[in-house]
Amino acid sequence: MLSVILNFVKYKFLLFGILLSSLLNAQAFRNYSNEFLNIGVDAAALGMGKAVVATTNNVNASYWNPAGLVGIEDYQGSLMHSSYFAGIANYNHAAFAMPIDKESAIGISVIRFGVDDILNTTALIDNDGNIDFNRISLFSAADYAFNFSYARNLIFKDLKLGVNAKLIRRIIGDFAASWGFGFDVGLQFERNSWKFGIMARDITTTYNSWAIDEEEFESIRNAIPGQNQELPETTEITKPKVQLGVAKDFKIGRFFNLQSEFDLNIRFEQTNDIFSSKIASIDPALGLQLDYEKLVYLRLGVGNFQYTTEFDNSKSLSTQPNFGVGFNYKGIQVDYALTNIGSVGNALFSNIFSITFDYTFFRR
Repeated sequence: MLSVILNFVKYKFLLFGILLSSLLNAQAFRNYSNEFLNIGVDAAALGMGKAVVATTNNVNASYWNPAGLVGIEDYQGSLMHSSYFAGIANYNHAAFAMPIDKESAIGISVIRFGVDDILNTTALIDNDGNIDFNRISLFSAADYAFNFSYARNLIFKDLKLGVNAKLIRRIIGDFAASWGFGFDVGLQFERNSWKFGIMARDITTTYNSWAIDEEEFESIRNAIPGQNQELPETTEITKPKVQLGVAKDFKIGRFFNLQSEFDLNIRFEQTNDIFSSKIASIDPALGLQLDYEKLVYLRLGVGNFQYTTEFDNSKSLSTQPNFGVGFNYKGIQVDYALTNIGSVGNALFSNIFSITFDYTFFRR
């Protein structure tokens, strides 16, 4: 038990050092802002490797593709919880959606990704070199995203449009906090058993503006000597990304249905994705869902194809496999997924649980 406690404290100290160093070395217009929004929501979607942009049609569509909200018939709500890094970081999601009329729907959701009870050691050693553990305090580093969605059918048959307005709040204890704002746009088209989807995230480029507490920042500089002596720049940007999806449903016998989807996740920059150039990088994802009479679900997915550089400078291809199961009964659907946040090297797998409520059943 003592070794577990010591390891936990060690991780907290390490995380605090990383947070402070990142804050000290912040640069203007950092390009990888709001990465927590790429994790995803809903165990059902994550079990399919996030390949759902063409098929999502319930309350969780507000994240994956707001155009899918048109598919709901009554009030819907969902909750999700997962933890990462041996439980140090917690990721939670809640959403609600409802139809306005037969042609349109609205939704709202909130995401929180946070690390709580981080040890603040900036005052551990006083000016005379004395160590006082009573000076250690706790703080949280948390990211929040609030999504406001609207969707409607367009004049063309089977064509749906959805729009997200998202408000982002990021907090690092009393040291710094930021506000951000951006838009997403999604389309879905269905013909026979084929479905197509496109999701453009951060189409206007999402900006985060940070406010740094100078007094708290002074304590960081004293705690980490030799770092920048000037306040860091305070603007981050999130560049646009596009997801393309195509899906097809198959009937297997009398009772079974198979949903398959293939997606392309496109970033307009050079990355470690399997297909990469100076103009854009593409990461494919494949998801399969087998259900028995819409009651029991089995899901498989694979994505996050990344080239990693080994110590001998050779390159290897890593992937992120996913597995999920679900159960739907009387308007309540419970889903589970086994996945992880990065699938790189020895990254730990994560257990993800979600529950979705559909009020349609209770009106019958």
